[in-house]
Amino acid sequence: MSIERVRSYFEKFGITHRIQEFEVSSATVTLAAAALGCRECEIAKTLSFYVEDKVILIVAAGDTKIDNPKYKAQFGTKAKMLTADDAEELIGHSVGGICPFGIKEGVQVYLDESLKRFSTVYPACGSSNSAIALTIKELEEYSGFLSWINVTKLS
Repeated sequence: MSIERVRSYFEKFGITHRIQEFEVSSATVTLAAAALGCRECEIAKTLSFYVEDKVILIVAAGDTKIDNPKYKAQFGTKAKMLTADDAEELIGHSVGGICPFGIKEGVQVYLDESLKRFSTVYPACGSSNSAIALTIKELEEYSGFLSWINVTKLS
């Protein structure tokens, strides 16, 4: 199970006790905000894309969407999201629980500038009913991100 991958990953940081699991789904930004009792913009959604032969993850604020011209300027190609089947196989997490933690080798992680508005954000933890509260500094540390990018706009 994907949440077990994340739990195992977080063991080395000593923060497994901070993972929250819910009786209800947190698979979408709206559902996650309701489960956590926070604003949708504070949800750190993780989007998965193909860039040529690589798989990348972009973690962005819950109230944003990909800005195609910015994406193309950043990556030199049109945005092409992974299918649900490919996400689980290539990332190690299913849609609804995709996060930058405990992912498969070679998957590159980027953090979108939209997250910098917040002191705390809430990414998923590998399942469609989990999350963790992280500061931006913690998100940087635990995500193993390559760089901050600006590829979104407000929804």
